[in-house]
Amino acid sequence: MNKKMAIIATKGTLDWAYPPFILSSTAAALGYEVEIFFTFYGLKLLEKNLNLQVSPLGNPGMPMPIPVPVIVQILPGVQSFVTSMMKKKIEEKGVAPLEELRQTCLEAEVKFIACQMTVDLFEMDINTFIDEASYAGAVSFFEFASDAEISLYI
Repeated sequence: MNKKMAIIATKGTLDWAYPPFILSSTAAALGYEVEIFFTFYGLKLLEKNLNLQVSPLGNPGMPMPIPVPVIVQILPGVQSFVTSMMKKKIEEKGVAPLEELRQTCLEAEVKFIACQMTVDLFEMDINTFIDEASYAGAVSFFEFASDAEISLYI
């Protein structure tokens, strides 16, 4: 019997995009059968164009080169600045770009499931999603997750 890992991806920001792709590609390389269920804002990770941002606002654990007061974090342009800093750090440290990690997952046969209820709720255009995404409800995901040795909520 194959080992299984189930992930629920709920966030659509640059900093929260890495964990589901890193963990699922690693698990697939270790022989796990992996499914990621993308729901609510996590559906942004299925978009063809991954133009994701990161915000320091409401993210007190984010390491900053200097402390930035919350009042400054709400100013226009801060999110773009922080996003460019994060992308530069990712590149400097040799971390794979998100598009590459996502493609690695697909090549390793990680299944990407878009939550149909969320797609309908937000009236999302599925033409903006990658072709490899499939669509199902929570029941379908639970059928897979109920047999998984590892289940993660990200």
